[in-house]
Amino acid sequence: MERRAKIILWIFGLVLLGIIASEIIRPRPLDWRPSYTLNDKIPFGCYVLHNELPTIFPNSQIETIEESLYDVLIALDSTEKSNYMLINDFVDLDQQELNQLLSFVEKGNSVFLSTNSISYNLADTLNLVIRSDYTITEDTVLVDLTHQKFKGQKFSFARGLNNTQITKVDTANTTILGYLEFLRKNEFVPEPAEKIKLPNFIKTKFGRGDIFIHSTPQAFANYYLLGGNSDYAANVLSYIDTDKIFWDNYKKSGRVIIDSPMRFVLNQDALKWAYYLMIIGLLLFVIFRAKREQRIIPVIEPIQNSSVEFARTVGSLYYQSKDYNDLIEKKLNYFLAFLRERYYIDTTTINENTFKVIASKSAKPYEEVKKLMEFIIYLKGKPINSEQDLIQLNKKITAFKS
Repeated sequence: MERRAKIILWIFGLVLLGIIASEIIRPRPLDWRPSYTLNDKIPFGCYVLHNELPTIFPNSQIETIEESLYDVLIALDSTEKSNYMLINDFVDLDQQELNQLLSFVEKGNSVFLSTNSISYNLADTLNLVIRSDYTITEDTVLVDLTHQKFKGQKFSFARGLNNTQITKVDTANTTILGYLEFLRKNEFVPEPAEKIKLPNFIKTKFGRGDIFIHSTPQAFANYYLLGGNSDYAANVLSYIDTDKIFWDNYKKSGRVIIDSPMRFVLNQDALKWAYYLMIIGLLLFVIFRAKREQRIIPVIEPIQNSSVEFARTVGSLYYQSKDYNDLIEKKLNYFLAFLRERYYIDTTTINENTFKVIASKSAKPYEEVKKLMEFIIYLKGKPINSEQDLIQLNKKITAFKS
């Protein structure tokens, strides 16, 4: 190998080591994603709670579930009294899973669900409605429990909450165990904030068992357990009295799902070693055959503008998730930011005067501007938005910008 090739390889190796070293020592940004998995030590993981379960339930057997709820319950011995614990920002159950879960409860067991949102089939079966208030700014909320033992104990939460309340329950079979209290205010209309106090923790009787619904899963995350609110989590879980607890680590937002085509290859020892040997062989070939007979002339490709494709890809991912509330909220935030940056309009308070200013600066008809802004205020006030709302909003904003 020529001296020049050796120098190039040494430089490449040093640069690679430098990149690796910088990646290792650079500070990692805090990950605020909702995870709720037992291994995650990020703010909204459940590492602390899972490790403290034996302390909270000293007389109960704790079993971690890493597979589908249906597969576990269909093979379960129902003679042993147990509780199935699901904590996540959203719990989605298909019809088969729901049938097994209800059968499990009907036989005298219990289920603890702490989530911001549940699937429609479960909500319809239990005759309840869970609603979240989405706001631009994060405000402090207070939670408490109704039991006489916990009277006067209020706990505050200030970050990562969606002000999720249970707005409708089946009063014949439901007991309210806790409340959530917050100030509801409209960022677009200068009106006094409304004090809201609604249930966030209930117990519903089903057959011989109970279903506990808790709408503030953030209370069980590392951030709040280590931040002084551990007593609230312990008080909530004290309602569970059972011999065995199944901790669900499958229906989690932070669960790592490997869907690569290489999964099968890497799970088979023979194929895995064949793959590794092939990679090593290719690397050795590149190293020892790096010398060229003639220096190639590099082809410089023009820089392509991929921002449109990137935006379409991200938009497609959001659209496929079917979370229309989140899509509409982001679209409204971007549109208000557009008004502030393009026309220097204050969007803190939106009223008739704001309509006139927007119409004047954008050279758009006043009636068109008024209909658009009134539609935005209408969407902000809706608890649940549909796909049609999103399409109509997109058409109105596009027409305004054209």
